[in-house]
Amino acid sequence: MALALVSVSACGGGNKDGAKGKGAGGQQQTPTVGYVTVQPTNAPIVTELAARTTAFESSDVRPQVTGVIRRRFFTEGTLVKRGQPLYEIDPRLYKASVNQAAANLQSAQANAEATRTLTERYRPLAQIEAISKQDLTNAQASARQAAAQVAQTRAALETARVNLQFTTVPAPITGRIGRSLFTVGALVSSGQTDPLAQIQRLDPIFVDIQQSAGDLLSLRRSLSARDGLIPASANVKLKLEDGTDYGQTGRVEFAEAVVDQQTGTVTLRARFPNPQGLLLPGMFVRAQFAQAIDTSAYLVPQQAIARDAKGNATLFVVGANDKVQQKTVRAERTQGAFWVVTDGLKPGDRIVTQGLANLRPGQSVRAVPANSPQKVQPPSPEQMKKMQAAKGKAG
Repeated sequence: MALALVSVSACGGGNKDGAKGKGAGGQQQTPTVGYVTVQPTNAPIVTELAARTTAFESSDVRPQVTGVIRRRFFTEGTLVKRGQPLYEIDPRLYKASVNQAAANLQSAQANAEATRTLTERYRPLAQIEAISKQDLTNAQASARQAAAQVAQTRAALETARVNLQFTTVPAPITGRIGRSLFTVGALVSSGQTDPLAQIQRLDPIFVDIQQSAGDLLSLRRSLSARDGLIPASANVKLKLEDGTDYGQTGRVEFAEAVVDQQTGTVTLRARFPNPQGLLLPGMFVRAQFAQAIDTSAYLVPQQAIARDAKGNATLFVVGANDKVQQKTVRAERTQGAFWVVTDGLKPGDRIVTQGLANLRPGQSVRAVPANSPQKVQPPSPEQMKKMQAAKGKAG
């Protein structure tokens, strides 16, 4: 008990005599305060904004030809690869079209061969004037028309083959496929509005962040007008809807160059890894990121700063001759356990963080580094007599 009383007396003058500012000898006691020395440091300006997740890639599976679905090759909700067959549309009609186009091509090639041979035979006859030159000209024109007909039928055959390939509907991208909106036996067409299914790529995933256009304009003006303020890196952290932190760190890809006329916001898009598929498209999240870094800020422990009646931030600084001075500073935000002070301090200031009770401006103090171990002295004879007298009265 004696050691505890002495410790309290040494830190804050907690005994009766200390409360009057007098020691055992009747002299003014000098309070001991703990201080920290501050230097300019980098303090990011962190912004927290509402955001929403968006799939990295999203594609609707749509038919390119008309027909009846015969088979489905995938399981709903699974991961599919690009080019993997998903549906089969009845191909019989398109196979017949291919065969017909192939027959037309053979016919056109035979006609072209006949007209070419006739032209070659007419050429020497026209030279000896056995036939008129007009007959040769007509034969040459027929040969060119036959060659063009071959090209047309070959193109028709290629079109028929492409349509036949479209009877197998492949996956346009790699991703997770949703439910099938059409079943086997359903009639589908190339002009329908509803897709057969939807595929979304979720790793990585986009996060669209909405920021007020006014805040963005204010930040840009601050970057150009204030010294020591530089743009920050584009790293972003997320808070999920349940308040927990998302473990992965993302990066801002770009900011749109237009302002939404309805909301007055600018969209910033960040890209996040999503290996476990925790983030799903459409989720609401909170994005935390640093838009700028203040290179001339001071980090001051929160216990060192108080607020006056007007709300101004004040603190005590150990000045010359170990006398404390009260300063008004600008502290508009916190960073962890510190206030970020942007005005009112200079490098090397000793900020009082311990022993702040009953401090007055201009008071002499004994300044020691914060959290220094305190020496506990044994009680003096006079203190022992007082404690014994108090103990006898209590008994």
